Amino acid sequence: MHISATPTEQSLPFRSADFATLTEALDYAAQGETGCNFFNGRGRIYDRLTYRELRMQARELARQLLGLGLSRGDRVALVAETDPHFVRFFYACQYAGLIPVALPASVKIGAHEAYVAQLHRLLEASDADVAVASEGYLGFLEEASEGLSVRMVATPDAFYALDVPAIDLPQVAAGDIAYLQYTSGSTRFPRGVIIRHETAMANLHGIVAHGLHITGKDRLMSWLPFYHDMGLVGFVLTPVAAQISVDYLDTREFAMRPRQWLKMMTQSKATIAFAPSFGYDLCARRVRPGDIAEYDLSHWRVAGIGAEMIRPQTLEHFADILEPAGFDRRAFVACYGMAECTLGVSFSPLSQGFSTHYIDSDHLADQHEAVLMDTGETEGRGRHFVNCGVPLPSFEVEVRDEDGNALPDWKSGVIHLRGPSVMSGYFNLPEETAHALCGDGWLNTGDIGYLADGVLTITGRKKDLIIIHGRNIWPQDLEHLAETQPEVRVGDALAFSAPDHEGEEMCVLVVQCRERDPNKRHGLVRRLTAIIRTELGLDCYVELVPPHSLPRTSSGKLSRAKARLDFIAAHDEERLNAVAEELRVRVATA
Repeated sequence: MHISATPTEQSLPFRSADFATLTEALDYAAQGETGCNFFNGRGRIYDRLTYRELRMQARELARQLLGLGLSRGDRVALVAETDPHFVRFFYACQYAGLIPVALPASVKIGAHEAYVAQLHRLLEASDADVAVASEGYLGFLEEASEGLSVRMVATPDAFYALDVPAIDLPQVAAGDIAYLQYTSGSTRFPRGVIIRHETAMANLHGIVAHGLHITGKDRLMSWLPFYHDMGLVGFVLTPVAAQISVDYLDTREFAMRPRQWLKMMTQSKATIAFAPSFGYDLCARRVRPGDIAEYDLSHWRVAGIGAEMIRPQTLEHFADILEPAGFDRRAFVACYGMAECTLGVSFSPLSQGFSTHYIDSDHLADQHEAVLMDTGETEGRGRHFVNCGVPLPSFEVEVRDEDGNALPDWKSGVIHLRGPSVMSGYFNLPEETAHALCGDGWLNTGDIGYLADGVLTITGRKKDLIIIHGRNIWPQDLEHLAETQPEVRVGDALAFSAPDHEGEEMCVLVVQCRERDPNKRHGLVRRLTAIIRTELGLDCYVELVPPHSLPRTSSGKLSRAKARLDFIAAHDEERLNAVAEELRVRVATA
C-alpha cells in the first residue's frame, strides 16, 4: 500500500507555540493536515501519523492506561524507538495526566548486561509504574524490571488490546509535570529532569518564535534519538507546537547509512535539521564525489549544531563537500542548550553561518580571561571557539566566578541561567536539586564560558577540566592536537586525568587507532607525546585503543567520565607503575 507523507503547507493559521500545555498544542495542530512521517533506511515511508490521528489515538490510549488503575503523576517508561508507538504513548500520557519517561533504545553487541543494568537503574530512579517496549527490546526491559514494582511490562500492542473504559480524561494544567528527561550521563549517572507543561511551552515558544523563526512553510527532518532532549523537544514537541510536518529516520539507520540523511533532505525539501558535530562528520566522510549530483540541499535554511563542543573544521569540511549540492554554509546555526533548561538556551543569528573567536588558550586557562588573537600570531597558543549566539529573550544569563560573583564580558567562569524554561528540579533527588538550583531560580549549569556583547561562548565543562600541579588544562586542547595527526579522525580522542601509582593525577590521552603496523603505532604515540610536551609543556600518557571502543553516552556523545573509569579499572597498581615508567621513557626519548 502506498503511503503519502503529510503536506508541508496547510490552511490552518500558524501559531508560534503560544499554548499553555502540550495537549492544547496538539488539540490545535489536529485541526490541520500536517503530521509526522516515518522512513526506513532505504528512504521509503512506512508509516505516517497526522496530528488529527495522533490526538484521537492518544486520547483513546490515555483511557486504556487509566483503566489499569494508574493515577495522575504515575510514571510510564517508554523505550524510545523512532516509531509512531512512542509518539502515541508520549501524548497519551499527557492527556491522562501521567508522566512519560523516555528510555534509551540502544544496545551494542556484547553489551547485554550493561544495557539491562542501565534500564534497571532508570526504572528504579523514575519509580516507573508501567513500562513499554517493542518485541525487540521487551526481553531487555523484562529483565531490567526484575525486583522492581513495575505493574505491567509489555509491547505497545498489548496496551492497544486493553479495554477502553468510558471515563473522562483529567484536566491538564500548565503546572503539571509533562515528562521526565534523563540527562545524557556524560559526567555521571543520568538524573531525571522535571519538565512541567509551562516549562516546556516557554522553551518551545522561544525556539519557534526567536531561536529558529519557524513559519508554516517550514518542514523538519531528524535522525536524532527520541530519548535525547534535542530529539524529543526539538523534533517531537516542536513540530506539534508549530503545526508543521516532520520526517524521521531511525538513529541506527543513520549510523549505517548517513547519506540517507541527505537523500531525505532532498526528497522532502526539509528546511530544518540538527546534528551534533559527529553527525556532520560521519555524513561528510561517507559522501562520495559521484553522490553530489543526487542531492538538492538548497531548501536547507537551518543546519543546527549543538549537544557537544562544536568543531569548526568539521562544519567547514561538510560545507566544502556539499556546497555543489546547494548547501549554503550560512545555514549553520550554532546553539547552546541543556536538558535542565528544557532544551534551547541560545542560538547564533540565522542566515549568517557560524562565527568563532580565536582565543589565547594559555591565558584563558591561567587567567580565566578570553583574549582575542590574530590568526597570524606566532606567540602564544590560539584556539577557535564557536560562538553560540544570543540567549533567548526569556533567559537571564550570568557568568560567575568561584565565589558566585558575576563577571564582566570576556571573563571566563561558570554559566548561570534563570528563566521560565528552567527545570523545577531533579526527580526524587533533593540534594542534587539544591546543588543545581542555587537560589532565586538560578541554575548552575556546570558549563564554563564567557559573554561578549551579549553573545555566549562555551569553552568547556567544569568537571572536564584537568588540573595538574595546580595548572588548568582543557581536555579539548589535547584532543585537538591528536586530531591534527593523519592517523586520527575527529572524535577519535579523549583526554582526562587519572591517578598514577603514587596517587597523583596524571594526564591521559586515549586515541582510537586504525593503524595495525606496530612500528607506525609506536611512531604515533611518540609523535603525540612530543607534540603535547612542545605545545602544552605537559607530560601526557598516550594510549591507543581499537576503533569504536571509546565509550559514549546515550545521546552519542563521547563520555570522558566512563573512559576515565575504564582506564582506572584496566590499570591496577602494577600496571600503573609500568605506565608511569613508560611515560618517563617516552618523554625522555621524544
